[in-house]
Amino acid sequence: MSGHSKWATTKYRKAAQDAKRSALFSKLSRNITVAAKEGGDPNPENNASLAAAVAKAKSYSLPKDKIDTAIKKAFGTGSDSAKFENVVYEGYGPAGVAIYVEALTDNRNRTAADVRSAFSHSGGNLGTTGSVAFQFERKGQIAVEKSQSPDEDEFMMLVAEAGGDDYEDAEEEWVVITAPTELVNVKKGLEDAGVEAKGYELIMQPTTPTEVGVSDAKKVLRLIDRLEELEDLQNVYHTMDMTDEIAAALGTVGE
Repeated sequence: MSGHSKWATTKYRKAAQDAKRSALFSKLSRNITVAAKEGGDPNPENNASLAAAVAKAKSYSLPKDKIDTAIKKAFGTGSDSAKFENVVYEGYGPAGVAIYVEALTDNRNRTAADVRSAFSHSGGNLGTTGSVAFQFERKGQIAVEKSQSPDEDEFMMLVAEAGGDDYEDAEEEWVVITAPTELVNVKKGLEDAGVEAKGYELIMQPTTPTEVGVSDAKKVLRLIDRLEELEDLQNVYHTMDMTDEIAAALGTVGE
């Protein structure tokens, strides 16, 4: 196991998301609504997907009243009912970086047009289903506050004992990586050992890095930012190799 990861963009991505809090809250609420509806139960204790959606929302400080409203919307009727569906978009950004996008939409045509526009205006190309999916694999991810955790050596042992695959250093947090089917079990194992999870979710982890220079990295991140501004989009994943040089240059993106 290693506490470091070439994929770690957590600090940059969270800062970008915090700057768009209103749009982020809308996405988190929509994610809760769909999880509640698909799970068929408004109680997170009986609905694992809803529990994960609520935990993620809380990690970004979504107010409790908004969480409750989102859950209620899942079981509304008429104009109050939720009719979202999951859609995946795949394509390539500048320098051949693979981009995998997950969306929740109530209008496929609108979302497809918005995603296509984001790609074309950022030097990328929207591809067909399966065009980049093979460069990613589904994983579970658990965020843990370092301040609430034991030292790294002990934490590494706890992750292994709980059944985690690996962990990454994400500044103020440890990010534990698990098999998708073991996400809830690993979370429970950590909590039983006294390590509280800040949030947990299923992600698409890249398997093959794409090496790019700083200039191209900025172009890729502009595409990611443009995609994340779209209300229908929930998650944007990429294969760009985040070297120390690129990470250090992120502060100049958009200048």
